[in-house]
Amino acid sequence: MKIVAISGSAANNSSTAAFLYTVRNHFSGQYEVEVFDRLRDFPLFRPEELEKELPELIQEFKKRLIRSDAILICTPEYTHNIPAVLKNALEWITASGELAAKKVLPVTLTPNEPRGEWAMKSLLASLITMKATIVAELPLYKDEMRNENGEIRLNETTRLILEEAFRLF
Repeated sequence: MKIVAISGSAANNSSTAAFLYTVRNHFSGQYEVEVFDRLRDFPLFRPEELEKELPELIQEFKKRLIRSDAILICTPEYTHNIPAVLKNALEWITASGELAAKKVLPVTLTPNEPRGEWAMKSLLASLITMKATIVAELPLYKDEMRNENGEIRLNETTRLILEEAFRLF
């Protein structure tokens, strides 16, 4: 099974991307997890751009989504919402429907509870509008997942939850 894992962060060295690479490495024997962490490089969406040849990065993103069996979207929460780079990426694919009927696992990765609730609501609203098949919702807290060196690692609970969520794909 091919899973595209999208980092919704605008940061160059984001913890969402670190988390997704950790997921990819952990599940490499079971799933093909392809991390996409270049949303910050997307041009700003404008509806009139859809009438032109799409930028190469947008074309690449759309192809990856189409070829995937499932999508994992991991996002931080910025000002009680999803980051602008993630919203921008979703706008590039709304009209063309790459997420329609696609199985999606939305994940928020924030420092601690209750952060992430607003971002999840915002992401779910967009995914529902795009007719994605939401298999579960997963709020995660990086303060619970950091090892002694401060690196993001999958703890036992997170591993088990992800295994179950991936089975839903």
